[in-house]
Amino acid sequence: MDPLPQELVIDILSRLPISTIMQSKSVNRAWRILIRNQVFINMHFKRMVENDPSFILQIRDQPIQSQLYFGDFSSHPNDRNVTIITKKLTMLPLLTNFHLVSSCNGLLCLRGTHRSLGLICIYNPFTRDSIELPKLIAKGPSHQVGVLGFGLDATTNKYKVVEVSYKRIYRASPSHVVRPVNRLAPQIIAPSSIDSEVHILTVGNGSPTSRNLGSFPFHFMCQKSQVLVNAKLHWISYPRGSKAYLAIMSFDLGNEQFKEVPRPDCITSDRQFHELVVLRGCLSAVCFDYDNEELEIWVMKEYDVKESWVKEFSIGTYLPKILQPDERESLDSSMFYMPKTCMRVLCQLRSGGILLEYKIKALFVYDPHCRTFQNFQLTFEGNPRCFTLAVHVASLNWIDTFIEAP
Repeated sequence: MDPLPQELVIDILSRLPISTIMQSKSVNRAWRILIRNQVFINMHFKRMVENDPSFILQIRDQPIQSQLYFGDFSSHPNDRNVTIITKKLTMLPLLTNFHLVSSCNGLLCLRGTHRSLGLICIYNPFTRDSIELPKLIAKGPSHQVGVLGFGLDATTNKYKVVEVSYKRIYRASPSHVVRPVNRLAPQIIAPSSIDSEVHILTVGNGSPTSRNLGSFPFHFMCQKSQVLVNAKLHWISYPRGSKAYLAIMSFDLGNEQFKEVPRPDCITSDRQFHELVVLRGCLSAVCFDYDNEELEIWVMKEYDVKESWVKEFSIGTYLPKILQPDERESLDSSMFYMPKTCMRVLCQLRSGGILLEYKIKALFVYDPHCRTFQNFQLTFEGNPRCFTLAVHVASLNWIDTFIEAP
């Protein structure tokens, strides 16, 4: 029998799950070469993007907090039942103490903790390719790392890590002096303002480089999900010295410029931003309506067009079964009645369901058609109590390959 044409083999293999493809490397040398083929990598990535998003999960309990798991969803547009499969990932010795930051094109951004503090690593958990980025200049006690972002600059085909740190500015004026009760103790000068300092780490062909972009007059709110839309990172921010006005700020990975993005008109004193998220490629804002006790999801249908914001989903009060009844008894009644402030929106599945996380310890899907919830019972070794999760598209990609936009 004549061998199949390579184009047909690539088409067939590109439809397989990432774990099956990695096992197929052992078939023969020709297949190992094919799996590293740029055409195959791009075709497989495009098919994975069309599927339900997967996720990377990091256990946050001691002593297994440096273990990663891969979670894969299985749903169909005509079937609202969703199943989930988890797989323990093999870790590298380099990654002993770290925090899962974000995911882009199948690559993970990990930040070191404890003895590895200051280390930033890019890692593909399936090919096990990794690279350690240069440490930024050591900061003094007045500096505090705020947020990290990670994405691809398509204009140069290089990946960039954006670090925003906060520097407390001390001015010796009477209004900022804290006078101790004990007259013999030294006076303490309280910080009068906070400056945001932005650093860029660039990695691609060649050695990684770092640059300081200077200071900016705003402060970002920490958020658990990375929001990358149109090659721009997004954060909720407020101008320096004011928390009354919340804005959406974007950072263009190409020209490295910040810009304010129009926010939805829904924001009022009774309805504030909860978080930003990406739903099917669209920038989305999550807020809590205290009057109706509902979590609202607003979607920007056309990027950077204020009039395109629409309220797409409203989610009512719900407490996952995994937290009942023990936690219900320990919670204050008002907290149980308004659990949405502890909810995190992760992504939208092909079935239309919204994947949600509750208090970093439970996952469930909200069906907007039937207005019902489906719980997931996640099983891991050690019976962990909480976890960190990042939406992830599994890929064979590495920093020296070019992933075409799907």
